[in-house]
Amino acid sequence: MSDRIFAGVWVLLCLGGLMVAWQLHSEYSYEPVGPRPFPLGIIGLMLLCSVALLLRRPDAIDWPHQRVLQRLLTMVIVLLMYAWGFEWLGFPLATAILTAIIGMLFGATLPAAGISGVVLGISLWFAFDRLLDVTLPLGVWLN
Repeated sequence: MSDRIFAGVWVLLCLGGLMVAWQLHSEYSYEPVGPRPFPLGIIGLMLLCSVALLLRRPDAIDWPHQRVLQRLLTMVIVLLMYAWGFEWLGFPLATAILTAIIGMLFGATLPAAGISGVVLGISLWFAFDRLLDVTLPLGVWLN
């Protein structure tokens, strides 16, 4: 039943996304077809998959254990905190904290999670900011 609820909600979200994507237009022509086809294609494929999920024969429900559900809830809370503190903390620090917490959720030790978080935060910031020229915030405390 949960997969049908998910598929029904996803169908509604896809229909809303198709309405938003249909209204996309650009003031200047930089491509022959414009910006509309890619979002329409992706959302159309998602709609097709959600309808297929809605129409298929249901499987037996096997809910995860309480420990797994607690980890998932922790993951959602940490991701919301990441989004909330992204500009204030800055990309390198916020990503390092996020990576360290996710690493500990998956069983890493505190030193290993901390080191991997710091390395990933700095290396991703360097890759995006210096190599790909995508400006990411350093945080209020560094500016």
